[in-house]
Amino acid sequence: MPIYAYKCESCGHRQDVLQKISDPVLTSCPACGASSFVKQVTAAGFQLKGSGWYATDFRGGGTPAEADKADAKPADAAAAPAAAAPAAAPAAKPSPPASEAA
Repeated sequence: MPIYAYKCESCGHRQDVLQKISDPVLTSCPACGASSFVKQVTAAGFQLKGSGWYATDFRGGGTPAEADKADAKPADAAAAPAAAAPAAAPAAKPSPPASEAA
């Protein structure tokens, strides 16, 4: 639900009110009771919480596929040296001469 800012033109009282879009506009000031309570034009004020679509799909500004690739790169980089080390060890070992093998 949006938060609307109201101001009384008679006494200057200001109040933020959490209302549905379909709720009627308030006209009676809660401080002085005058019927000069008007809605102010302000910037939208809301906060997205939790781990929903906003946090998962648009956090980095890229597309979800780009985010998946970025997350996969550090794991691949960490796995590459470990996989390369065992493969390099047998190649570095000298093979026995043919006369000893028979």
